[in-house]
Parts: sequence; structure tokens; C-alpha cells
Amino acid sequence: MTGRTAARHSRLTAGLLRSIYLPRTADALAFAMATHGIPLLVLATTRSAALTGLAFALEWIPRLAVFGWAGAIVDRRGAAVVFFLASLGRALTVAIGAVVLFLWPSGTVASVTVMTLATITGVLTECSYIAAETAGAAVGRRAGTQTHRVQAVLLAIDQTATLAGPAVAGVLLLAGPPWMLTVITVLSLLTALLVLRTPPSPRTPKSSTDAGLLTGWRTIRSLPALGWLVTGLALSNLAVGFFQAAGPVIVVNHYGQSTTAVGLVWSAAAASTLLAVAVCRVVIDRLGLWPVGAACAAVASLTCLAAAQAPDYLSYLVLVAVLMAADGGMTVVLRTLRSRLIPPDRFGSTLSATILILLLPFPVAGVLTALTPPDALAHVLTGCAVLQAVGLTLAFVRLRTDSALRT
Repeated sequence: MTGRTAARHSRLTAGLLRSIYLPRTADALAFAMATHGIPLLVLATTRSAALTGLAFALEWIPRLAVFGWAGAIVDRRGAAVVFFLASLGRALTVAIGAVVLFLWPSGTVASVTVMTLATITGVLTECSYIAAETAGAAVGRRAGTQTHRVQAVLLAIDQTATLAGPAVAGVLLLAGPPWMLTVITVLSLLTALLVLRTPPSPRTPKSSTDAGLLTGWRTIRSLPALGWLVTGLALSNLAVGFFQAAGPVIVVNHYGQSTTAVGLVWSAAAASTLLAVAVCRVVIDRLGLWPVGAACAAVASLTCLAAAQAPDYLSYLVLVAVLMAADGGMTVVLRTLRSRLIPPDRFGSTLSATILILLLPFPVAGVLTALTPPDALAHVLTGCAVLQAVGLTLAFVRLRTDSALRT
């Protein structure tokens, strides 16, 4: 690396740290703490398992419903503006909740407050996530050949927050609900302040009436490489979602382990994903997107088939960790391809459509788990693994000669 290239790379890294990485880190921690901490808060406040489950649904149902709207708003108003307003709105909402719970720690007022928090933070957090992804893609495009490195760092930030956020929320909740909500408020305010350094993203002209999920769907159809990859990963997510939904039953009933062992599986998976993302970031420099994506797809397919027949808990834990590491590698490829191919003025809408397609298999996996007898879970897992292998094979065979993954 020449001195001029090194200086340019150093300036790029410093600029990304201030404008993207730091606000994304604060937002990801607030995201993880709100997503996992508020259902815990509901349980601690109401002592009701039913209300806890309802709170989880109230977080996720509005998120799924708001995808198209959030993407359209980001395209129209710009990622930085929506990122700032969503973070500030979450800070104000959670701060009000903390004050109310401090004054009325239990009773009807507390119950209504925590359920309202679940709904409002779900919507605002989804808006901030779409805006953060759009801003990350915008600076990734400016990074040129370093796009995959930017996306790998953003994915590593998300995975680290997913690993640390629930633990931090649980510890703070022991000190009292207002403490946990105060930390989420501080992180949200910090995000809003840091976003002021985020560069603006391209906007859709005000005269345009074509926005939302329909725009995203049309854009995906017009980009065959993106469409094939999203389809393959959606089929893969059905297997991953089934492992997540059926995991507690498999670990506790089939392997005779405790509920703590279930958490250990996903902690190991998060750690292996972080390692895989770091490795893929370097290997893509040497080999390109398609070889790395195809290798990760092959590993994911083989380990998923093996995990469905794992003879004991330890082998199950290792295989699931490898599966999620391979899934993390494919996610780097997807995010890089997304940044390269999607037109900037339609990025928010198309991102919303891709995320919705990739998330829909998870509730389907939950329904499958509910309808499947415990003794038959391994057979359904094997079927999902076969479907995953077929989907990923078709996708990467189709993409083998596509110039989008060879650049």
C-alpha cells in the first residue's frame, strides 16, 4: 500500500467511524436492549406470562406492518433525517416511560405504560434501523471497492449488540425498571447527536408517487442477482427460524439440558458469526463475492443437514454455531450486493421489501414448530435443511456468471 493510498484509507476509516460506525453502535445497543429488555420489563412489572407474550407481539407486529411506510419515508426525507427523528422520538418515549414507572412502579398505570412502550418503541426502532441501513449503504457506495468491508463492520456491530444488549438489559432490570429505561434513553439521545455527522443520502423527488413496498418489489424483480440471492436466503431462513423456534424443545426435551443451555447455543452462534464476518471481510478482498458466498452456502447446507441429526448436545451446539457463522458470511455478501445494485433513490423501499421477504419465514417456522409433535421435530428439520440446500444451490449456480458478484 502506497503512502497516498494509506492516507486515503485512514481518512475513509476515520470518517466512517464518526459518521456511521459510532451512531450505528449506539442505535444497535438501544435496539437490542429495547427488543429484549421490554418484554422482560413487562414480566417484571405485571408478573404475567400472557402479557409478556403479548408485549413481544406488540413489538414485532407493528415492525412488520411499518416496513413499507418506513422505507418510503427514508427515500423521501433522507436517511439521516429519519434516523435522527426516530432516535429522538425513542429517547423521549422511553424517558416518559421511566418517569411514569418511577412514580407508579406497579398497578394498572404501570401495565398500560409498559405495553404502550412495547408498541411505540417497536415502530420507532424499525424506522431507525431502515434509516441506519440506508445510510450505511450510501457510505458503502462511496467506499467503492471497500463496500464489503463497510458492510462487514456494520454486521459485526449488530451482532455484538445482539450479544451484549439483552445481558445489559437484564442486569439493569435487577436495579429497577427506570434504570434500564434511562440507559436506553441515553443511548437513543447519543444516537441522535451522533447522527448529526451522518452525510445525507439521495432522496426520491417529491413529485414521485411510486413509493413503498411496491417500489421495492419492482426493484427486486428488475435486479435478477438480488432476487435470486434473496430467494435463496429466504429458504435458508426457514431452516434457521425452525432451529430458533424449536431449539428450546430440542435442547431441553431431546438432549435433557437446562434452559440455560439453550442460551449457550445462541451465544456460541453469535460469537462464531462475529469471527466469520471478520474472516469474510478479508477473504472477499482476495477471492470476490461469489466464491465466499457459495462456500458459505455449502457449509450452511451441510451443517444444517447434520444438525438435524446431531447425536448429542455438544455436537448440536457446534453445528448450529457453524450454521450461523456461514449464514453471517452470506449476509455480508447480501448487504454488499444490496449496496452495489439498488438505486440510491429507491434504497429504503427496496431494503424494506428485502427484509420483509427474509423475515416472513420466521413466523412460518414458529407455526411449524407449534404444529409438529416433539418426536417429529428432527424430520421437519431435515425437510427444511433439504429445502435450504436446494434453494441456495439454485441461487448460487444462477449467480455463478453474474457480473454483480464478480466485480
